[in-house]
Amino acid sequence: MRIVLQRVTSASVTSGGRVTGEIAAGLLLLVGIEAADTAADSEWLARKITRLRLFADATGQMNRSIVECGGGILLVSQFTLHASTQKGARPSFHSAARPEQARPLYENFITQLAAALGRPVSTGEFGAMMAVVERRLYVEVGAN
Repeated sequence: MRIVLQRVTSASVTSGGRVTGEIAAGLLLLVGIEAADTAADSEWLARKITRLRLFADATGQMNRSIVECGGGILLVSQFTLHASTQKGARPSFHSAARPEQARPLYENFITQLAAALGRPVSTGEFGAMMAVVERRLYVEVGAN
């Protein structure tokens, strides 16, 4: 699995003209699933991401996790993270998992993230054309 993780002040994802997921301050995750990925990979990543100390404590040090801050997670599937651009002008996606393999792993990742976070995770719509809007003007989540 390949993840692009970004701290955001807010983020939303729309598909077909409707908002499918949105969060206030927290983490926006774009996830690409590779053919070699397993459920164990998603379980490990969920624990790792929710424990990363990415948010400042009262002294300004990055010592708090998303769990401790009470922030949200917006998860968006993005197979293009596995694009290979080594040859020619057209990217190859041969290492990205096929939808029939990727969808169950994506859904498992949602379940694992929600369990590690202790609350629901907002998501995009797997396999759909989506538009993601995020605000990165960083304001501390749950700052005292």
